[in-house]
Amino acid sequence: MRVLIVEDDEVLARALQQALQHAGMVPDICHDGHQAQVLGCVERYDAAVLDLGLPGQDGLSTLRHWREQGQHFSVLVLTARSRWSDKLDAFQAGADDYLTKPFLEDEVVTRLRVLHRRHQGRATPIVTVGPLRYDTIADRFQLDERHLTLTAQEQRILAHLIQRSGQVVSRADIAEHVYARDLDPDSNTLDVLIGRIRRKLSPHTLIHTERGRGYRLALKEDPDALA
Repeated sequence: MRVLIVEDDEVLARALQQALQHAGMVPDICHDGHQAQVLGCVERYDAAVLDLGLPGQDGLSTLRHWREQGQHFSVLVLTARSRWSDKLDAFQAGADDYLTKPFLEDEVVTRLRVLHRRHQGRATPIVTVGPLRYDTIADRFQLDERHLTLTAQEQRILAHLIQRSGQVVSRADIAEHVYARDLDPDSNTLDVLIGRIRRKLSPHTLIHTERGRGYRLALKEDPDALA
């Protein structure tokens, strides 16, 4: 899950970044409303954590611009403003959720996961593909009802694939959602990681390579899945 943190308090932004990284997400930080407006339109994010009081341009104007430009990623407003009128303005501008400061970092993580689940059109936090089970709230995998141990990068890749199960996911799409904005893994790195995940999913064949297109996570019985 790739998240844009828009917060002018650098200490708070860094703390949020660390909390989201620890939760297996890929967070980018910006401190200015104008920069956030641009990033939200040119980069591909799954969600944003947005403060309202920002230098350059306020959060509401930034949010309105995103929505006017057709950007539909989930937006969690995180602000000290607790009046109902402020909440109403944020929701009318296109916010999906609203949380006031002070807050618990775990709550921010949980709310982002719930927003992402709803954005994917799922009513339950559990995603299953055959023997593989993913709890999107706890961010945990089970294979054949046993806990699956993965590295942070493996976890991000597999989470991205299972939430798009049955679909072909390109290498560029995986890189964009699994790595930070300034880190672009070479193709060999991704091959190595996919290979390690496949071995951990053994004896099941769940990740299929579509030559020249990317990867698909699906049951072996899926006639569209190419090994």
